[in-house]
Amino acid sequence: MERLAEAAKREGELNVIALPRDWVNYGEVIDTFADKYGLKVNELEPSASSRREIDAAAQLKPDVFDLTLDVAVRESARFAPYKVQGWQDLPDDVKDPSGAWYAAYGGYMSIGYDPRAVKPPTSFADLLKPGYRVALDGDPLRSASAFDGVMAASMRSGVPRPEQGVQLFAKLKQAGQLTDLAKANTIIAWDHLNAARGAGHSDAWQVTIPRDAALGGYHVQAINKQAPHPAAARLWQEFLFSDEGQNLLQKGWARPARGEAMAMKGTLDAEQAAKLPKAPGRPVLMTIPQADAAKAYLKKEWTKSVG
Repeated sequence: MERLAEAAKREGELNVIALPRDWVNYGEVIDTFADKYGLKVNELEPSASSRREIDAAAQLKPDVFDLTLDVAVRESARFAPYKVQGWQDLPDDVKDPSGAWYAAYGGYMSIGYDPRAVKPPTSFADLLKPGYRVALDGDPLRSASAFDGVMAASMRSGVPRPEQGVQLFAKLKQAGQLTDLAKANTIIAWDHLNAARGAGHSDAWQVTIPRDAALGGYHVQAINKQAPHPAAARLWQEFLFSDEGQNLLQKGWARPARGEAMAMKGTLDAEQAAKLPKAPGRPVLMTIPQADAAKAYLKKEWTKSVG
């Protein structure tokens, strides 16, 4: 680690991409890393999608990527394999055996709601009851978060059924209950986003993860094979996966990928962990074929049924 830090200091900079400062506490993560190692962090296109990260890589030259799992799997040939010190603590199903990519944090799709306006929903079907004004976190044909919201609503016995998800939102639209974020009293989004909305205001915003729809998702990290600052890129990964980095991500309401192992070792911030929305069990992760089939179905049916 000392040699790696020295090599990174000689490089002097790190290029990151698609890391909004208000997303899972990345602002504090970046600033802490920069201060700790005396490096300048160049924040490229903070609002870029995972697809855009890859498409812009040749021009913008990021050192590291933060990607959805499906994009990482498809683009793994672009990454330089590297196994961080905490490699063994990462669940096998969210890391590439060669070290091309590996999950840093995840979450559950959730329902955030205003308890002053509506009763606590226990399922997505509850949202059809009168009084709920429901919003997705974007357009499911363009936003990964909104797409996963539809998929969570489609879950039946741990299996996504896209037609059921589209049907639910079509009914909400017909009932005049599907609205935009500004007018909603109920928002379907990742639990870290909904939890951040309610931080310090539990009387005005609460979060639930329906028992029958524990859809999970992970964001994975990778090093660009063409990284201009290869040592800084590896140092960044070591920091993100260190106890300090993982706790900083958890401070942003994310669920650290090393969380279970850290809890067993006593290095997880237990106070913050207790504040996270209660999970109904292990997350269900969609397979890439399931996600591809669902995207094809929504592309054909969403605009026709929901608009």
